Amino acid sequence: MLKKNCDYSVYLVLDPVLTEKVGMVKTAELAIEGGATIVQLRAPQWKKRHRYECALALKDVLHAYQVPLIIDDDLDIALACNADGVHVGQKDLPVHIVRKFLGPDKIVGLSINNEQQMLAVDPSVVDYVGVGPVFSTTTKPDAEAATGIDGLAKLMKLCPVPAVAIGGIKSHHIAEIAATGVQGVAVVSAICGQNDPLASARELSELWKRFSN
Repeated sequence: MLKKNCDYSVYLVLDPVLTEKVGMVKTAELAIEGGATIVQLRAPQWKKRHRYECALALKDVLHAYQVPLIIDDDLDIALACNADGVHVGQKDLPVHIVRKFLGPDKIVGLSINNEQQMLAVDPSVVDYVGVGPVFSTTTKPDAEAATGIDGLAKLMKLCPVPAVAIGGIKSHHIAEIAATGVQGVAVVSAICGQNDPLASARELSELWKRFSN
């Protein structure tokens, strides 16, 4: 899977609590059928063995759809299951270390919240950034202050790599978020925990196609 062709438009971040009824793997599969283009496994509350086993199961499903699997923070798990990439925050392993171990062909993502962080992004190391939270969110308790749409737009003017907006994003936000120039939206509760993850992903995908062109 070539990272240069990666489609970031509907970026699903899996949440183990919200997906408890349906399950992480089934939620991901339904979301992909609805139009999700990339999936991240984020389960910090799980033991590492559990995350590894889930990553293997996700990789099997996602590979059939040619959808990349990104592992949040856990470089060792990404290497162990040959995931397509790793996403790190500002307080996680430095991105140049992640790149060193992953090699040039894997995807490396980095969380960005402010201008200083954006100006430090090295396009030779980082493939994409997750910018936010745009709105306040309950799915990431340690999230930084919300940027708002205006803050997102200002950061995008400085962005040297593809970007996804993240943080409290719902379907009714798509039009104004697409107008900032991001390459996609990263969502958690807009798909995870919904009665119909497939329909939720389809709505996001269709809205993105309508407003990003």
